[in-house]
Amino acid sequence: MEEFREAYETWQKQVQKQLERKPERKTTFQTGSQLDVERVYFPENIDNAYIKDLGFPGEYPYTRGIRNTMYRGQLWTMRQYAGFGSAEETNQRFRYLLDQGQTGLSVAFDLPTQIGYDSDDPMSLGEVGKVGVAIDSLEDMELLFDQISLGEVSTSMTINAPAAVLLAMYIAVAEKQGVKPEKIRGTIQNDILKEYIARGTYIYPPKQSMRLITDIFAYCSKEAPSFNTISISGYHIREAGSTAVQELAFTIANAIAYVEAALEAGLDIDEFGPRLAFFFNGHNDFFEEAAKFRAARRMWAKLMRERFGAKKQKSEQMRFHTQVAGSTLTAQQPENNVVRVALQAMAAVLGGTQSLHTNSKDEALSLPTEDSARIALRTQQIIAHETGAANTIDPLGGSYFVEELTDKLEREAFRYIDHIEELGGAVQAVEKQYMQREIHRAAYDAQKRLEKEEDIVVGVNKFQAGEEQAPDLLKVDDTFVKEQLRRLTALRENRDQQQVDDLLERLKQAAQTDENLMYIIVEAVKAYATVGEICHALRSVFGEYTS
Repeated sequence: MEEFREAYETWQKQVQKQLERKPERKTTFQTGSQLDVERVYFPENIDNAYIKDLGFPGEYPYTRGIRNTMYRGQLWTMRQYAGFGSAEETNQRFRYLLDQGQTGLSVAFDLPTQIGYDSDDPMSLGEVGKVGVAIDSLEDMELLFDQISLGEVSTSMTINAPAAVLLAMYIAVAEKQGVKPEKIRGTIQNDILKEYIARGTYIYPPKQSMRLITDIFAYCSKEAPSFNTISISGYHIREAGSTAVQELAFTIANAIAYVEAALEAGLDIDEFGPRLAFFFNGHNDFFEEAAKFRAARRMWAKLMRERFGAKKQKSEQMRFHTQVAGSTLTAQQPENNVVRVALQAMAAVLGGTQSLHTNSKDEALSLPTEDSARIALRTQQIIAHETGAANTIDPLGGSYFVEELTDKLEREAFRYIDHIEELGGAVQAVEKQYMQREIHRAAYDAQKRLEKEEDIVVGVNKFQAGEEQAPDLLKVDDTFVKEQLRRLTALRENRDQQQVDDLLERLKQAAQTDENLMYIIVEAVKAYATVGEICHALRSVFGEYTS
């Protein structure tokens, strides 16, 4: 008991220091009945072994959260994923969401951009602006962030194989706005291993892709130290059909591979470690999801401290974004999706997420309308300001059920990771199709349970409503494509073509050495070389990956 009291007093001092640096949102927190809510709760007759394992918020192993005050000091970032059609259309949606109280941006790029093709490439036909915004050049990026100060907002970009190019464009736009690279904040996904496993928007073979990732790590550690250089993503692994245990295990196995690649490239763990971020799925099983997030933090802290020898606290702390599960949304009775999203979001909040995207009710049918996007954002705001869920830290902590689930998820995930290590690590496991097969098996089993009605999905295999009226859906107007192609043609006619050609040739030559490619890519985008031109230059050296 005495040991616990001393630890608690030490933690309280750390909290006070944090509060002196940044005041809390409010001085007191109460229930609707005006009952006081404490910052954090522990059992009265706690034993030392238990508290040592569970820990305090903001302290190793971070089971209870990575910040001393969590949401009492600062709410999670409300970061709605958006992007469609032209840069101008997406800019309007961004500004609308910011006006409605969104606190961070998240960019969805169209499929050609994601796999390194320009809008006028024959491969892009029929896909321009369909599942995200079309970005061909720095000119498009300037339009995307028109009247949005990159010194005041943080931006997440879901981009992987061409991540270096889009990051370079973001840096260039910021500089045009007068914002230095060291002042920009945000995240690029930049997680290529999960593309081979689950999502499919890869370009280059794994070895060359890993080289680009470590080049970004090194560049940002010197030039843009406040920007997160990777968002290691379990989200798409889960969307492909994995279980919660597999999502946890495969995501962290991939993260281990990125850390090892960076160390092999000569980087210091405490230089790049604090800029690693994660991206998880918020699925339907409420308590398992909350426990999954708690287990993830603890696992990562142990790995960074015990395996990789990290010394900085920020290197040990797992910061993650959560998006609720798109795969659980149903075309049948789409209004039910509002309820699913709210519960999934609440699990993420109770699990301690740092930022959150809530899906719109119509996303099983189309891109979200403005009205449905607003409801999705309002869902987060209601959780934050009306439910009391943010008033105390780790409200589920100490629950017999949640603590046991947290422990089980950690044990089972490490069991998977140990097997992946036996295969030679995540890159070799990807090449051997191990993780892919495990996900396919889990997805098949889930489908069988659904068909046998062992699992119930309301409105799909139970409680159907008969004939339903189709809701109003967003339709992307293809007429913008002509303007996109016209602007791209004009860009090529008006830029310094010799400068672009010289830079692309330099890029090809550098790709054959161990030179950091980010510096040349930044120069190339400032000269208005396009996404497709830069990616094709690298294709000519690296080749393309085929599974």
